[in-house]
Amino acid sequence: MKHLLKLADLTADEITELLNIADQLKYEKKNGVPHPLLKGKTLGMIFSKSSTRTRVSFEVGMFDLGGFALFLSSRDLQIGRGEPVEDTARVLSRYLDGIMIRTFAQQEVEDLAKYGSIPIINGLTDYCHPCQVLADLMTIRERKGALAGKRLCFVGDGNNMANSLIAGCITMGMQVSVACPAGHEPDAKLMQWASETGNFLCTTDVQQAIQDADVVYTDVWASMGQEDEADERRKVFAPYQVNAANMALAKPDAMVMHCLPAHREEEITTEVFEQHADEIFEEAENRLHAQKAVLVKCMGGEQ
Repeated sequence: MKHLLKLADLTADEITELLNIADQLKYEKKNGVPHPLLKGKTLGMIFSKSSTRTRVSFEVGMFDLGGFALFLSSRDLQIGRGEPVEDTARVLSRYLDGIMIRTFAQQEVEDLAKYGSIPIINGLTDYCHPCQVLADLMTIRERKGALAGKRLCFVGDGNNMANSLIAGCITMGMQVSVACPAGHEPDAKLMQWASETGNFLCTTDVQQAIQDADVVYTDVWASMGQEDEADERRKVFAPYQVNAANMALAKPDAMVMHCLPAHREEEITTEVFEQHADEIFEEAENRLHAQKAVLVKCMGGEQ
């Protein structure tokens, strides 16, 4: 695997291999077993968006793997002053062993991969969030024992999280339902693919979508870059809250997941969040292990 640009690029076997590596690396970290698989390797981390989990987990992950992570703010790089992406890609390829980028435009990630000669890892774009969903799939598999046949319901904005959940879950044989307001649906081409490939539903009806779900997933109603729309979005998305009434329609043992940060009493009630805090924060921890698996596969570590 040369790059991780979006989950739709990966096969079920490739995702399964990443999850298996992540499980092993998690076991080794928990049991104090060193795994310096990327000793001497350097990862450049380009951030155009702020971050807690992405930055900390990639830095710690590279440390665990024996390598070094270099924080690169777009405010400090020449790319932030108009240097073409293709030039930045070719220069950084001569200094680094890999790049993780967290930015706005998916095309910027694709261009880095096109013009650079080192692995590119998508840490988040407005289109997708593949690293988060690998951690999500890892967590679901830990808790449910299998992925195929399980039903995931996403409630809220059809954003980058919805896009990646659709791609990853359908590829792994899961059923996916999305409940969102009209005009806020996930990517149209991705939904068409999901409908043709697996069991997929997109609806404005939360109760229809959440019925008998094994996993209920939500995200903030206003993503980064949409802060000016926050007040209006609260009105539009008010019926799309993960609360006790809606959770009563899911399976009794349904998981609740959130990519964080969470806005309690908006997309999810404090009651539901705290009832499922263990799995939500296990999901957050698994960012570390899943991303280490991606680093190993992309940057040449043996596992």
